[in-house]
Amino acid sequence: MDSNSSQDIKKKPGKSQKPMFIALLAFSCLILLAAAFLLWWVPYIGLTNIYHGLPLIYGGILAGIILVIMAGIALLISTVVLEREIFLSHKLRGAVVHIVFPLMVLLGRLLGISKERVQQSFVEINNQLVLSLPFKVKPERLLLLMPHCLQNNDCKVRITGDVRNCERCGRCEIKELVELADENDVKLSIATGGTIARRIVVENKPELIIATACERDLTSGIQDSYPIPVYGILNKRPYGPCFNTQVDMGEVKKAMRLFLR
Repeated sequence: MDSNSSQDIKKKPGKSQKPMFIALLAFSCLILLAAAFLLWWVPYIGLTNIYHGLPLIYGGILAGIILVIMAGIALLISTVVLEREIFLSHKLRGAVVHIVFPLMVLLGRLLGISKERVQQSFVEINNQLVLSLPFKVKPERLLLLMPHCLQNNDCKVRITGDVRNCERCGRCEIKELVELADENDVKLSIATGGTIARRIVVENKPELIIATACERDLTSGIQDSYPIPVYGILNKRPYGPCFNTQVDMGEVKKAMRLFLR
């Protein structure tokens, strides 16, 4: 896969949520600095009474911790802005998944930003970090994980146990997904919810997952699957949530070409 394909998949249609993510990170830096000042200033008087050099020692330790955290934030912002790995920045994905995202949700709530927008930005940033990973996977180690709501609501065929029960009538995108999986010899599974999705991941032990879902399910799936990299594709909901949803097949194909050996 050439660099142009990599750029194409990063520049998805629709408004990018990266500026909001960067703004929330910058705001968190200000809060961090204010908290650090209070943590130093409040015990200052008491520490001076014990030993005159303690405030300096305490301040140095606190400053070191803050500098490490802010360096990580700066590295993450640089990776997001430049859209490429910088100094092993892909290793920050764990911090983004378990620390940064919950913090962004909290800050977003305080600033009146919807949780859905924060989730969209998280998926976009996570995808960029996954794209920076310096490896490709064999077809048998890639898992396509799709939601059952992609199936046409009027279809009577049960595909959650075995997606190849699909009769390939073409009324929904399951037909294309089955054909795509067969052509590339990759595993395709359909999940009815988070519990089933987690079980599928445990049973298949993939090295990388390409998943489609709504904002809520995709963010929780990325968190639950860590450290397995998940490239997330938000579904389309022309008829509302969980009903005859759709997926951008072009994006699924691009992701597969990029990650497969």
